[in-house]
Amino acid sequence: MEAGDRPIGLIYRFYELFDLPNIPKSELIQYAAKKGLVSVTPPYKPALEEKSAFALLHHPVLAPYWRTELGEELFVHLTTMMPRTWVLDPAPVPHTAVIPGLTIGGRAVTNWSDLAAATQKQRHFVLKPSGFSELAWGSRGVSVGHDLPQHDWTAAIEAALAAFPRTPYVLQEFHKGRQYQVDYFDAPSGEIRTMAGRARLSPYYFVTGETAELAGILATVCPPDKKVIHGMKDAVMVPCAITEQPINPHS
Repeated sequence: MEAGDRPIGLIYRFYELFDLPNIPKSELIQYAAKKGLVSVTPPYKPALEEKSAFALLHHPVLAPYWRTELGEELFVHLTTMMPRTWVLDPAPVPHTAVIPGLTIGGRAVTNWSDLAAATQKQRHFVLKPSGFSELAWGSRGVSVGHDLPQHDWTAAIEAALAAFPRTPYVLQEFHKGRQYQVDYFDAPSGEIRTMAGRARLSPYYFVTGETAELAGILATVCPPDKKVIHGMKDAVMVPCAITEQPINPHS
């Protein structure tokens, strides 16, 4: 290998955008990327790190726009795949209005206090910080409604509303993931063990020209008693493969 300085063509960004002030020389990296001197992946696209985009996709007023821009087939696919989402805006809701699509026990919600008063069976929702916040990754700041006592759930909603000016929160429907069996290597014992768990799939895309190509998928499998799936110490993280025929996970 030749000695001396060598130019860098690609930087893999493993940090969140909210963490930029803590990254040494981050402004130089951004300048180099802006001038085309280096490629950064994932690219600096703040919109892709903003969870409130889910709420905009599901907003009924914007539905005609999305249908026109995305096409009917893609619009239906995305709204089916992405959970319904609402932004917790503390602005008063008019007495003659409701929060679009949000119901509790079959009754339309007109005020966030209605959500706080919901029974444990009715609050299958999750609160998440959005935007550029140190709480917006790794399940930090996440509150699962049916997993909390009434007073803790109420406090979480009040804290989310109070944080709106600097860190907006979103409310999403909670969907329990399907259980799988996964084999993993247990280093302390040196044995292959089997764990039941729920999986989160993280697809990775690379853009080639004008085409986005699926380059790989990471599965994070957590024990079934965990409400939020992330890279915890009890998780198994494995790569996935796409096959022509579906694989029976229990075979």
